[in-house]
Amino acid sequence: MDPDFLRSVGGIVLGGGRGTRLYPLTKVRAKPAVPLCGRYRLVDIPLSNCLHSGINRIVVLTQFNSHSLNRHIKNTYKFDDFSGGSVEILAAEQTNETGDWFQGTADAVRKHLTHIFQRGLTHFVVLSGDQLYRMDYRHMLDTLLRKEADLVVSALPVTRKAAEAFGIMQVNREGRITRFVEKPKDPAVLDKLVTPPRVFQDFNLTVTEGKEYLASMGVYAFRAEVLKSLLENHPEWVDFGKELIPGALSRFRVYAHMFDGFWEDIGTVRSYFDVSMAMTSPDPPFELHDPKHMIYTHARMLPGVKIQRSRVENAIICSGTRIEDAEVRDSIIGIRSIIRSGAKIHRAIVLGADYFEAPEEVPPGQPPIGVGPGSRISQAIIDHNARIGANVVIRGDDRLRDADGDGWAIRDGIVVVLKDAVIPDGAKIGAR
Repeated sequence: MDPDFLRSVGGIVLGGGRGTRLYPLTKVRAKPAVPLCGRYRLVDIPLSNCLHSGINRIVVLTQFNSHSLNRHIKNTYKFDDFSGGSVEILAAEQTNETGDWFQGTADAVRKHLTHIFQRGLTHFVVLSGDQLYRMDYRHMLDTLLRKEADLVVSALPVTRKAAEAFGIMQVNREGRITRFVEKPKDPAVLDKLVTPPRVFQDFNLTVTEGKEYLASMGVYAFRAEVLKSLLENHPEWVDFGKELIPGALSRFRVYAHMFDGFWEDIGTVRSYFDVSMAMTSPDPPFELHDPKHMIYTHARMLPGVKIQRSRVENAIICSGTRIEDAEVRDSIIGIRSIIRSGAKIHRAIVLGADYFEAPEEVPPGQPPIGVGPGSRISQAIIDHNARIGANVVIRGDDRLRDADGDGWAIRDGIVVVLKDAVIPDGAKIGAR
């Protein structure tokens, strides 16, 4: 694709709302700042995709708990003075024109139109900040140019059960979207939204049995003037999937861009946990070690991993970690984690720590940061800087009901120990 054209393309990453479905991971951070695989942040996925696609003028829109996201982007995405590239955080703000918070995904872009359109860009890709996938956006932009489209929606095949959680589209054999329904629940509507097999064949999509619906990925490409027109002329449209995309069908040329790679929406504690566990398998669904499409993140000056007399199996272990006389299986161990003697961690995520703690810095009467000796942790997420005492048992179970305790919460059967929490010696949390 012409590099001159790509210089006229901007990226817009949607930071989302309060992230209530990911709570308590979003208690003190914006959803795009939620850690991923021990050392990344969710926002690194769309930003890395943009940079690999030749798009380096990017804004990230956010309104809740923005501090850690701001810090991460400032420390990670630095461009030289001659490239013209930048990643800029645009937070919700009170102005003479706008006196309230973002009302939806489209409204978030609308409230920053002045900033976004100062750049003289002719096209935009609009992306979600809480998804795991690898995409070259040049292919989506190529679809837009070849079809002479005004707007392109990236789509992938899903099952009928999954269709109820997505925007579902019908397309003709040219790929033009003729109908779009956000999260259809009515069986009669779902029956009419089935995509004929010939459409999948026309686009060379290999579809597994049962995936007979085309779902929006929440990944879009717009001609800039079309995006601006839709947002300015229809202030009542606050969400891309619910209103803007369906409303655009009768006014503009809207096409689907077919995608058949791995894609996962990380919108709940369960989906976050499940995809993280899948990443520890010998054949993960998303390969972090792809040399042609690495995921960028903050480059930290940390020592190597130190493992002594321990059993480690199917695990992701990140820099600065120390594991001594312990067992780690099917788990993710984040940066600066300390796993002490006799601890056993199975199918769990330990996010690690924001700093190294010297012995004299441990508060009186509290265990040090990390996992204490003899503790057992399974089906759990341990957030940053948590202090897990000795002989603690933390065990999630799918049968557990959602609950909140002192320094911990249970969501979707998974125990989440909160950031900076202190779990005393001998505590038992979750399933018995």
